[in-house]
Amino acid sequence: MDFALTDDQLSLQQLAREILTEQVTNAHLQSLEAASQSVFDRALWKQLASAGLTGIAVSETYGGAGLGFLELAIVFEAVGRSVAPVPAVATLATAYVLQRDASESLAGALAGALAGVATGDVVLTTAFGEPGDTVARRDGNAWILSGAKGFVPYGAEADFVVVPAHSDDGVVVALVGKGAAGLTVTELYTTNREPQAMLELADVRVGPGDVRLDADELVADLVRHHTSALAMVVAGVCEAALEMTAKHTATREQFGKPIAAFQAVGQRAADAYIDTELIRLTALQAAWRLCEGWDADEEIAVAKFWAGDGGMRAMHACLHLHGGLGVDVEYPLHRYFLWCKQIEHQLGTPTRQLIELGARLAATPV
Repeated sequence: MDFALTDDQLSLQQLAREILTEQVTNAHLQSLEAASQSVFDRALWKQLASAGLTGIAVSETYGGAGLGFLELAIVFEAVGRSVAPVPAVATLATAYVLQRDASESLAGALAGALAGVATGDVVLTTAFGEPGDTVARRDGNAWILSGAKGFVPYGAEADFVVVPAHSDDGVVVALVGKGAAGLTVTELYTTNREPQAMLELADVRVGPGDVRLDADELVADLVRHHTSALAMVVAGVCEAALEMTAKHTATREQFGKPIAAFQAVGQRAADAYIDTELIRLTALQAAWRLCEGWDADEEIAVAKFWAGDGGMRAMHACLHLHGGLGVDVEYPLHRYFLWCKQIEHQLGTPTRQLIELGARLAATPV
């Protein structure tokens, strides 16, 4: 059995890494951070679109390449390696699930949105949280949304937001356009400078073509794919941080020789390498099963655990081996730590993942 990436996938990986490595330098990120508390590199997003990367999993009908979620996972990993300030997870995972699961029922604005994702002109995001915190009610053929959603990635920048809501007919999903009447967006500031927002919906009206009924499984699928995507981002974050650490320990000298020659340093780096490989492998397994359309809930829970537990352990090791340099904001490593920490909080603490996995094992017949 061959577990290697195909030649096309390797070419995609190389392209994504080349663009992001060339464009997302420490100096460039510093200039963006100096200009704004929240950072979104629109020029880079358009460049990724010009290279076909934002449309790789968008159907050819809408101008994309029509590839699968595993190809998207390769891009997410590359984004993590460069800590690129672009809405890759929010937009591409949302577009992938909507296109696959809701293209017929969300026919209103979805076709134009998917075409815009492929060209880099449209940003999509999903407003997660319990559906009950937002209520939908019928008004003739239209729907009225009321409630609030907090910490929506790229909520202020998004052209369309996917909003799960509770109704008398069960869970529904609505596609809400930017600037909709009754929609108030408040920017929130995060530790890794990713743009997030609070969305308040005061009788926001959406047409029947922008609402998906009986959407329990659609919401669950959005959660699955976003979780898998974030685990792949953590894999890229840890890989790049470990490579940075390897270079530092090979050149930093103490007592007349590189600190990498000391046994304790080698052991600490080796443990971080094992954690990083487990993050990458479990994240890839979850993404591959999703791409194949197989049940992946258990694999996603495992990937979540390693992304949170192994990710922070690996990042602490990288900081430790850098000494004081690791927390210097002029040195790029601090961004990797902040990205890893914020994603850990987004995914939920590792203990919660172990409880979920334990419950699954207990419920599985021997």
